[in-house]
This record gives sequence, structure tokens and C-alpha cells, in this order.
Amino acid sequence: MEYWFKDFRILQNEKPFPANKAKRYPSFDKTVAADVIRFHKSLPGYAPAPLAALQEQASAFGIKGIYCKDESHRFGLNAFKGLGGSYAMFRILCEKLGLDYKTVDYRYFQKDEVRKQCAKIHFVTATDGNHGKGVSWAAKLFGCSATVFMPKGSVEARRVAIEEAGNATAEITEYNYDQAVEHSWNLARKNDWILIQDTAWDGYEQYPEWIIDGYLTLAAEAAEQLGNMIPTHVFLQAGVGAMAGGVLEFLLSCYRDKPPVMTIVEPTEAACIYLSAKCGDGRCHSIDGNPVTIMAGLNCGTPCRITWPAIRDKTTFFCACDDIITEEGMRAYANPIGSDKAVLAGESGAVTYGLVNRILQDKTLRNLFRINADSVVLLVNTEGDTDPEGYQRIVYGNPHVKSS
Repeated sequence: MEYWFKDFRILQNEKPFPANKAKRYPSFDKTVAADVIRFHKSLPGYAPAPLAALQEQASAFGIKGIYCKDESHRFGLNAFKGLGGSYAMFRILCEKLGLDYKTVDYRYFQKDEVRKQCAKIHFVTATDGNHGKGVSWAAKLFGCSATVFMPKGSVEARRVAIEEAGNATAEITEYNYDQAVEHSWNLARKNDWILIQDTAWDGYEQYPEWIIDGYLTLAAEAAEQLGNMIPTHVFLQAGVGAMAGGVLEFLLSCYRDKPPVMTIVEPTEAACIYLSAKCGDGRCHSIDGNPVTIMAGLNCGTPCRITWPAIRDKTTFFCACDDIITEEGMRAYANPIGSDKAVLAGESGAVTYGLVNRILQDKTLRNLFRINADSVVLLVNTEGDTDPEGYQRIVYGNPHVKSS
């Protein structure tokens, strides 16, 4: 069933959790997360990203709680993507150097002889910003190098941030996101580089799966920080759906007895997961052309085939939102009510909060999403002000700041 509202639309999955699909899902659970967290804890600067409790806002809306896992604090990168990039790079290097990933961690890669080997390895990736920044940062950690390609329309500040974060060169291309991925893949094969990408296709699935594994740290931290507070509703933003699918699977495995209502949120102009779900044939479908949205990190054309089956079958609602929704979310995070703490949320980080605020103010939508006084909402702020000028313009209405 599809519902249209001002500035967004909703597709309800009326038959989630089909039993005959269960064997297709990768394991993104506590066992996998334990290995990932062990590695991340060995990295310099590791600390759990905070879980912000927006309790006064929740009380104002008449629900039990709103919690935001705030990834703008992660590793000083202003985004969550370093989790996936660093873990995948670790697993790839272990594979190349013949190491057991269960017995070594980042400290092993501080040895001179190991770093000399790593210095010969070059990675390549395509990104709208945050993933490339995470790869650049990880390359510097391990003593490798990287090349990063960005799609047409990418913000220059994000390109500069990629190069400043670590050991990569970054270039804004004339390609859309999917074309930039294909370009990176072609260069990897031509130059004997290693593609480290969070989307997948036939013959390229293991490395994306390791990236998704890396995202489990944020989900595991959130579950621990919530303690006995069980989320009833989880809203996850998606580009290709790598983070969303991994976190969805992890949380459903944690709360198996009381599974939360899962909602996937995308930009209207790049809603490839929404489109794929609406087509109803079980397959991934792509968005053509060069979609334009301020949610740069979500501006992707094709779902990740690794997480797509779980997203397809276990998501209750798919939502496609216009840019105004994330702008409202950015301002709401920056201007909390009462004693709630402000959250620095960029364009790709705030769309879920903007949508939740719209839902909680509408009786029809509350009923549709089965939200009541006992509801607990969990959100993930995936990035801070990765486009500083855009953030200032949207949140504070600075007339002297030009749109990027």
C-alpha cells in the first residue's frame, strides 16, 4: 500500500518476514559484531559514539522515548563511515598478508616490516563524501594509499576533507554515483588496485560485506547504551542500504522476541530501495540519470545486493522524502526543547528525525506506524556538518552563505 503526503511518500510492506527467504540473509549479529568491536577498540581515538536521549521532545509528543545514536563524534571524522572502511581494510590486509583477523588487531600493523608491505597496497573507491573520508583515514592508519572518485555535483568541501583526513587523492568527476563506482572498478582492474566499495555485484561481494560488518559497531553500542529500553520503532536512512541493512539485521537479532517496526528512509530523487520495493518482483532496481538532492551521502542509484534481501523482506515501511524533510530535521536537532542536548546533524544525518517529527504531529500517521504512549524511537545521525556552509545556511538561514 502506498500513501502520499506533502513532501514525502510511504510504501507499506504488507508481507514482511517471509519464511522461505530466511536462508538468504548474511549474518550481521552479535557474533560478527564481537570481532568487529574488538578491532575498533584497538584503533587510536576509539570511544563509543554517544546516544542522545531527546526525552523532553518525546514527552511533548506523548511517547516514551526518542534516542539518537550520534555518529558525528566518530573518530573525529564527523561521520560513521570510518567504521566500515577501517574494518574492511583491516580484513583485506589480513587476507593479503596471510594474517588471522581473529588474533591480530591494529597494533600488529605498527610493526615496521608490516607497514613496508602495506605501503605497496593502493585502494580505490567511489563516494559521495563520508565513505571516501573513512577510506582515506584508514589508509593513513595502515600506511597504505588510496584514490577516491566523487560524483558530479559533490561539494568541494567534502573533497578537501577526504584528502585532509588521511592518505588519499580525491577527484570530483562528471559521473553519477553508479558510474563513479564503475570507473573505480575499471581502474582497480587496470592498475592492480583494490576496490573498497560498500555496494556489490556478481563477483564482488566479500569486501562490501566486510564494510557492512564494520557498521555493526554502532548498532552494538546503541543496543548496549539502551540497556533495558527496547526500541519499538527504528528509522534508518539509506543510500545503497549497506548501513541500513546491517543495522536492521543486527537489531532484529537482538530484539527477536519484540522486533521493532523498521522504516527505511531515502531522498525522493534517489529512492532506489523504495523503487525496488514498489516494483514488487524481489529484484534490485536502479535510478537513472543524475539525481539532485542535498542528502549527498544518500544520493545513490542502486541498492546493495548483500543487504537488499533483508531490507526487502524485513522492512515494514519504505519512505521517500523531499529535501525539506531533512532541513526540518537538521533544525530540530540543532534547536532542541527544554534540557535536551543539541545534535549536530548534516543533510544525510537528519532526514529520519525530520520524518519522525512529521509523523508524530499527525494522528493518521501515528496510527499507520502504530505509535502510542509506549513507543520508543531509535534514530542514527550518520553525519555532522560535512558541508559547513550548507549547514549554516539551512539551520541558521545565513543569507551571506551561498548554496553548494
